[in-house]
Amino acid sequence: MSTLAAAACVARVAPSTGARAARARTPARSLTPAAPLRRGRRSGDGGRLMAIPEPAASTPAAPTAPPVELSYDWQLDFCSRPMKDERGKKMWELLICDETRTFEHSEFFPNNRINSVELSKAIDRVIAAQGAKPRRFKFFRSQMMTIITRACNDVGIESLASRRCQTLTTWLDWRVENVYKIHPGYDGQASPMMGFEASSPRPLPDALRGESWAFVALPLVGVREEAEQVKARRVFGDLLELDPNMPDDTLIPGIAVYTKRAAALAGWTKGLELGGITVDLDMGTLILDTGVADSWQYARFKQTKALTQEAKEWEEVKEKVGGLHFLAIQTDEDAESTDGFWILQDFTNSKF
Repeated sequence: MSTLAAAACVARVAPSTGARAARARTPARSLTPAAPLRRGRRSGDGGRLMAIPEPAASTPAAPTAPPVELSYDWQLDFCSRPMKDERGKKMWELLICDETRTFEHSEFFPNNRINSVELSKAIDRVIAAQGAKPRRFKFFRSQMMTIITRACNDVGIESLASRRCQTLTTWLDWRVENVYKIHPGYDGQASPMMGFEASSPRPLPDALRGESWAFVALPLVGVREEAEQVKARRVFGDLLELDPNMPDDTLIPGIAVYTKRAAALAGWTKGLELGGITVDLDMGTLILDTGVADSWQYARFKQTKALTQEAKEWEEVKEKVGGLHFLAIQTDEDAESTDGFWILQDFTNSKF
């Protein structure tokens, strides 16, 4: 057990993720059986999805009911792909899915139709086909921000640049192997065109700073229990879809922030689009990523041998669970409940 600089004492996060692994002191409630996840992510067969055709100009549109306004987000990608059309020109593609991939839409575009007007028309067709529209569209390619933002504004939906597009990037990586590489116009020499470009970490605003913090861990069942509190809107936070096949005793690493003004800090933090937390061992700093390009010096620790080892082990445990981790905000390490809980995951650019 190590004492962090400006942090409470906690048990070190063990590198093992087995059922017998020591559990750090955590902000969890008693670990009762968690409620089941909403829906498991299904395997998408994106190669067979067809674009929704534009209606013929001579055919009058039938009256339709207004789309249902959903309370959750959809994820969107609009970018060139490693394929060429019959003219030898690079092909572009629009992908849209919800957070669980219960619906997916893919549509190819020639390179002379890459503008916000064409994109907004395509979005309108998807909304009409689904009979629903999302709270907002999340996207991760900052270089496409102008076109995507304008198109979303045209259809009256908010857009948000975010690293929290893991559902979409997982689907995109699947399409690389199962759609793009088998296309007759596939260009194996093409390189990824766009992604997010992280900035140098900046000092954290005082309003977002806690009084102390600690490396902690929770078994997956505890993470699911905390997620239920966020879903019920009892605490601030944001969630990612968890793998329903991951064992309940899988150890998930996290960062716990302690402060007497936990509710206020959680509220301020909710205003950020959190991406993930990483350890900079050279600087002895926790780096918090937000949006698609912003990074912050979230906390510091003394670069002693013990603390450096603890930080390494925390990152090792995170790597074993595919970058999954969490941020918890509470009044102190003995608090019975959290005021904020975020499920996070390290974001890596898609292959294309």
